[in-house]
Amino acid sequence: MYSYEERKKAVELYIKFDKSACAVVRELGYPDTKMLKAWHREYLEKGDLHKKNRLGYTSEQRAAAVQYYLEHGRSLARTVRALGYPCRPLLGEWVHEDLPSDCHPLKRGKSVVEYTDKQKMDAVVSVASGEKTAKQLQEEIGVTRSAVYQWKRQLLGEVSNPEMRKKSQKESEKASSEQEIQLRAECDELKDERDRLQEQVQKLQMEKEILEKAAEILKKDEGIGIDTLSNREKAMIIDALTGRYTISQLLPSLHMAKSSYFYQIQAMKKDKYELVRKDLRNVFSENRQCYGYRRLHAVMTSNGSTISEKVILRLMHEENLVVPSVKRKRYSSYKGELSPEVENIIKRDFHAENPNEKWLSDITEFSIPAGKVYLSPMVDCFDGYVTSWTRGTSPNAEMVNSMLDEAVGTLKAGEHPLVHTDRGSHYRWPGWIERMNRAGLVRSMSKKGCSPDNSACEGFFGRLKNEMFHSRSWFGESIEEFCALLDDYIYWYNEKRIKMSLGARSPLEYRRSLGLAS
Repeated sequence: MYSYEERKKAVELYIKFDKSACAVVRELGYPDTKMLKAWHREYLEKGDLHKKNRLGYTSEQRAAAVQYYLEHGRSLARTVRALGYPCRPLLGEWVHEDLPSDCHPLKRGKSVVEYTDKQKMDAVVSVASGEKTAKQLQEEIGVTRSAVYQWKRQLLGEVSNPEMRKKSQKESEKASSEQEIQLRAECDELKDERDRLQEQVQKLQMEKEILEKAAEILKKDEGIGIDTLSNREKAMIIDALTGRYTISQLLPSLHMAKSSYFYQIQAMKKDKYELVRKDLRNVFSENRQCYGYRRLHAVMTSNGSTISEKVILRLMHEENLVVPSVKRKRYSSYKGELSPEVENIIKRDFHAENPNEKWLSDITEFSIPAGKVYLSPMVDCFDGYVTSWTRGTSPNAEMVNSMLDEAVGTLKAGEHPLVHTDRGSHYRWPGWIERMNRAGLVRSMSKKGCSPDNSACEGFFGRLKNEMFHSRSWFGESIEEFCALLDDYIYWYNEKRIKMSLGARSPLEYRRSLGLAS
């Protein structure tokens, strides 16, 4: 711990040396550069460095400790036990500094009570004869156990005649040193013998387990021998015993080369992703063959698998699990400016904090051999949930208006979402405008010929066609059958199809997790 003056001097030199920490350390020999920079920051922030009491004790704590010392028998130990602070040397310093010169604390290391030689002799005799124990003496005359044994050593002459004691000590040390050297040599020999025997026992135990494992794995009870085993059988035994022994220990016992072992292991290696491949194909098929590797990884993880996305991607390539993708010319409902222009309020901000805050709508076309089918959905920007939809063989006003009526029917009191569409004629006819005004909905329209202004709805159409429409042939399917499959896909899209942006949950599951749906 550095004092205030030392820290102040270091900071002043740091400023003087153009903030060269290395120069200050070389000059003063303290502190490290990190601590110096911390002192400098404190100096800049507060205009000065803090001043600490020793060990962080306040002046009130110090005064309380000295006062307790005076009022309770002037005992350092009693004061420290009662207050829990500080250490006895520090308390002694406080007392020495604060009290007058005639009031000093008792010195440590010096007995308060002086005992006569006769008292010491009586105490030693009573303990040596077994008449009393050191504990009993401590209770009677207030002397500690260690003091009794110190008196014993003094009275029996163990401390007297230091010259004789030194000579005797040197002779005993010399004798003990020679004996220690001899004992060490014998101990080393015994340790070597023990290690040799342990190694031999381990080798015999390993050979025994090799034969037992061979009989267990290879089902050979009679006539089994290491020399009669093939390299493949030896590799199987080594693989079974690697938990107890290392490969370097097992190979010599089986008379097998390291390269031969690894060759056999590679030859016996099975596809560890066999079960994963099967689950992957099932998940891909159950989800209309439209999940990429990220969503497949999310489903596999939710099922308890710990496989990574990279492995999922590689297995998809190996299993030829490809999501169909075909780009077709999109349907356009623009018929010219039929009503006054409407402002683009949404301005490509498709984020919504709550359901029924921003809606998107458009019309898309499906061309199958049996005819054309048109779909008009209402998509919620909150989570992509399809609030309502209608489909038919003609993109007329009735299809669009009925879709709007169904969507309005799902609203709660006080909900008036913004509805964004393109500049199609369906959204500029009087029937649509009247319904919007009656429900209190706000209209918003894209710029002319600018599909990115309604990209979120276009994205829904793209996913729908890639996952449901372009992935199969529609020969032999009627209009009614196609519409039923279209409805089935949208139900699946709302309730089961996971979205990574929703934490690998479907829109309905996401709303339930937030308590917004039952």
